[in-house]
Amino acid sequence: MSMFKKIVEAPKNSKFILQGNAAFALGVVHAGYHAADGYPGTPSTEVIDKSLAHVQDRIRVGWSVNEAVAVGVAVGRTIAGYDTVVTMKIPGVFQAGDAISTSAFYTAAAGALVIFAATDYVPSSTQHVIDVRYFLASARLPVLEPRNHQEMYEIAWTAADIGRTFNTPVVVLASGILTHSEGLVITKEPRTITPKETPENLHQWMLMPAIARANYNKATQERIPAIQKWMETSSLVEEIPGAADWGIIANGESSIVVREALTSVDLDQQPSILTLAAAYPIPGERIKAFADKIKGKLFIIEDGDKFLQEKIRLLGVDITGKDEFSTITNWSPEAVLEFLSQHIDIHYTGSEKEIDIKPLMRPPSICPGCPYKAFALTVAKLKKKKQIFAAFGDIGCSTLIYFLNALDTVCCMGAADSMRQGFVMSKPEMANRTISVIGDSCECHSGLDSTRNAVFRNVPGVKIILDNRITAMTGGQPAPSSENNLEGQPHKFSLRKAVAAEVERTVTVDSYNLSQVEKELITALELAEKGEFSALILEGPCVRQVKNNKKTRKLRFDYDKCKKCGMCDMCPGIETDEKGTPHFTNRCVDCGSNTQVCMQRCPFGAIVPLEEGAPSASLEPEFPKAEAKQAVDIKTENLPGSLRLAIRGIGGQGNLFFGKVLAEVAMRTPYADTHIVKGDTHGMAQLGGPVISTFSCGQVFSPVLAPRSADLLVVMEVSEVLRPGFLDLLKPDGTIIFNNFTALPVTARKEDYPDLTAVEKTLEGYRVIKIDANGIAYDLGDRAGRTANVVVLGLLSTIAPFNHIPEEVWLSALMALSPTDFIKSANLTAFRAGKKHSLQ
Repeated sequence: MSMFKKIVEAPKNSKFILQGNAAFALGVVHAGYHAADGYPGTPSTEVIDKSLAHVQDRIRVGWSVNEAVAVGVAVGRTIAGYDTVVTMKIPGVFQAGDAISTSAFYTAAAGALVIFAATDYVPSSTQHVIDVRYFLASARLPVLEPRNHQEMYEIAWTAADIGRTFNTPVVVLASGILTHSEGLVITKEPRTITPKETPENLHQWMLMPAIARANYNKATQERIPAIQKWMETSSLVEEIPGAADWGIIANGESSIVVREALTSVDLDQQPSILTLAAAYPIPGERIKAFADKIKGKLFIIEDGDKFLQEKIRLLGVDITGKDEFSTITNWSPEAVLEFLSQHIDIHYTGSEKEIDIKPLMRPPSICPGCPYKAFALTVAKLKKKKQIFAAFGDIGCSTLIYFLNALDTVCCMGAADSMRQGFVMSKPEMANRTISVIGDSCECHSGLDSTRNAVFRNVPGVKIILDNRITAMTGGQPAPSSENNLEGQPHKFSLRKAVAAEVERTVTVDSYNLSQVEKELITALELAEKGEFSALILEGPCVRQVKNNKKTRKLRFDYDKCKKCGMCDMCPGIETDEKGTPHFTNRCVDCGSNTQVCMQRCPFGAIVPLEEGAPSASLEPEFPKAEAKQAVDIKTENLPGSLRLAIRGIGGQGNLFFGKVLAEVAMRTPYADTHIVKGDTHGMAQLGGPVISTFSCGQVFSPVLAPRSADLLVVMEVSEVLRPGFLDLLKPDGTIIFNNFTALPVTARKEDYPDLTAVEKTLEGYRVIKIDANGIAYDLGDRAGRTANVVVLGLLSTIAPFNHIPEEVWLSALMALSPTDFIKSANLTAFRAGKKHSLQ
């Protein structure tokens, strides 16, 4: 049974630490929804992928080929009487804009239609930070913005009830900060909703122009005012009493950021705060009544643009917010404090530590063994030879080959070949020197339209479809190019046949065959000069979907043949030492047992198969057997009022597990009766990029920490301590755990790495505890360093204020999160080694 299914079936008033997406998904099930649809898109994917997909005995769930189709499917389900949620990220809202805005003006009784759209105002994994509330409000759609993880769970009830009561689609606009962080959630009694009966005919879902106009008027003059009146007394509006000298109005996730920020300054009295989980329509009477109580300045803190600020000013309320050209789209506690201190005295003085050393650029990279590698190397080679001028790109993992000089542009999903076509039609002489690049899921999403257009418009050139048979960037969801759909059913769609039906010259290539990739690409470019359009489908499985037993390295270096030419230094699975000698790293995955690209690339035959009978490159060490650990009772008075910690590292170091253990530890203490929250970097960070994770419990509010609030900072990779603002999170008397581990990105040179002596000098004046966690893990037999994070956890458990929690609690939590006996033993050994380090 999946973990999510166990959570779904737990009794009411159960407590869980849940990711925001999982909390919303749990609410969907408990609120009695009948169906869910969507398209994968960070940061919304886990609502279906990690959650609802595992309870298909309770709710009908599926991925559609794109967001517009998903909305259409959802509308059809609601007409049939089903309460339905459809999930997407913000670019998906625009892709589905026609379907969303049209469905807004259906007014007949139906099942609830809830659109769950996750924002990314940082952005972390999206190409823009557009505030979609303006569009949604113009479509007369109610917009809800959950304020915390508990409300992420409960908003599913509220949205469905609004939809059914007022006969309207409802948008849940969830902050990406909430969707991808975790917090304490207490469950409610689940309910069952009987689907509405199917009407005798469907004429009420006809929207010819005259009907659409009448329904727009009805939505504007009746529906929205009725929802607004309801909101005035709803729980979507909450007033937190405080001083009347000044006040704050905050919406959505920014409300907990405000409260977190205010805990870090010494105020004589907290201000009055009005928090809103409703962005449209706004509860105008409540807002005006709140404003009348405030004697001094009234501030507005909202993510996105100035939507609420403008709406509130239309009420005649004098409110201070962002200036006309403000670029703030995602408030942090530090930004809140700086903003407020410009207008009133809050006893805050910003003191960002100046660091002379620039942090290492660490762009996300394609995975070791990725099927895109051979193609990226080929394009970079042909660009160097001036045979390719530009590669027009698309969204997804293929975007990352930009860092390998194999891609030049990105617009939106499906637009790669459309852009190439426009360029070539303007400059016909470039037909044989430009290509477009798109992944298989993006081709199925909207890229096939561009493919068809190239044939329709007679535009010569080359389109590359990188087919790894999955939606990889968002975590490996099935696409039409996959063997089965989300429901586990085989289907009859064939990407090969679909493309071949559009393009006369369609060629399929093994993406791991370096010479064949280059040969077919050069041939296609030559034919483009003669006026022909070719589609090359490069097929190879996403290495993350390949079974682990196919990722054991079967190669070695023959150093007698090696000339140290550096040709093999193009993958995280290989690194060179100070003499230029290459070595395999623990990140080598043997290209998933496909033909290894490094071996094909070596011009001297110096990369050779391991001899038969040679020891495996991934032999697992033996660890002593772990015994079950029982938690102990802890009295509240023995714990600090709160604990806060931040971790910096790189993708793949186990920061997520580190945070999970801390959360599980807190759940075994009285902190479970207060609040527990943790934040993590997701999306492209998993591919070797910079990662920050936070954990806090007790009197805490947000996964985003305020300056000088962290009791402890953990640095898992040396240069990551240099990231702007990280050291500023530490309390004056806080501690830094500094792991002596360095990792050089594939795109960097050794001389690019910051000077280690200078890094240590930067930390002068701080309380620093150094540890070589990776070295300790290696000495324990873990040559891959997979338990280095647990070594650091062991050390952390001995350092104040975290040492107030008994060892039994730490071990109980660690064992609960270790799925197998081997992992239990390995983690126990690593934890004890880290604890022992503190005694040295």
